[in-house]
Amino acid sequence: MKIIVNARPHDVSATDLQSALHELGFACSSVATALNGRFVARSNRDSVQLTEGDQLEVLAPMQGG
Repeated sequence: MKIIVNARPHDVSATDLQSALHELGFACSSVATALNGRFVARSNRDSVQLTEGDQLEVLAPMQGG
């Protein structure tokens, strides 16, 4: 299915958020996620189902000051 990840279209075979993150190369557990503008906690990622056209935001922490 096609979803939008960080403003770019992607094809994924995963049907849940956790699997999609692994498929897209975001295996690091320290990322923050939002699906269609709503924050999704790490503990809930495997229960959140994706649908065609979903908009996923993946944010990684940055170091520095």
